[in-house]
Amino acid sequence: MSEQKSSIADPGPLGLAGFGITTLLLSLINAGILSAHAMGAVLPLALAYGGLCQLLAGMWEFKKGNTFGATAFTSYGAFWISFYLLVGNLSSMGKDAGTAVGVYLLLWGVFTLYMFFGSFFTNKALFFVFLFLALTFFFLGFENMGGSSTSVGGYLGLITGVLALYTSFAGIMNNTANRTILPVGTPFAKPTK
Repeated sequence: MSEQKSSIADPGPLGLAGFGITTLLLSLINAGILSAHAMGAVLPLALAYGGLCQLLAGMWEFKKGNTFGATAFTSYGAFWISFYLLVGNLSSMGKDAGTAVGVYLLLWGVFTLYMFFGSFFTNKALFFVFLFLALTFFFLGFENMGGSSTSVGGYLGLITGVLALYTSFAGIMNNTANRTILPVGTPFAKPTK
């Protein structure tokens, strides 16, 4: 996610694309635009693209020496894999499913909140991805715990997914052209070396 010279390609656009597309599809369900029956399309995507591709992107970020990118992509790859497994176990949770899923999402919100603070040192595009992702997790967590049928979290997730795809697209275009085609903004805070 941060720019560092390396002998490998930047894995950031791959990880952001896997995250963005999977987030968009699930958020269409969470926002009530698609029915819950569309979960059959989300789960394979969550496992393969959101999960496995982000996990791989995280490992490549470790290779580049990018702690922020490695932690983010590996963790959110694990999120999507665990989400796939969680949905398969919902029926075994009975009446506690809403609370359990709510707490699960709130804990991911906590993780995302401290990653959001780290994003001050990346670029503005990632800053906004993490801001909206933290809001998405917190809203979805509280909505699941409260049994809400309306989902502000679903709409926040749509914004998050679009922001992630823009940031991925900017990474592809800017890296391929070897110049800035799509702006991502400078960091709010400069890291010290």
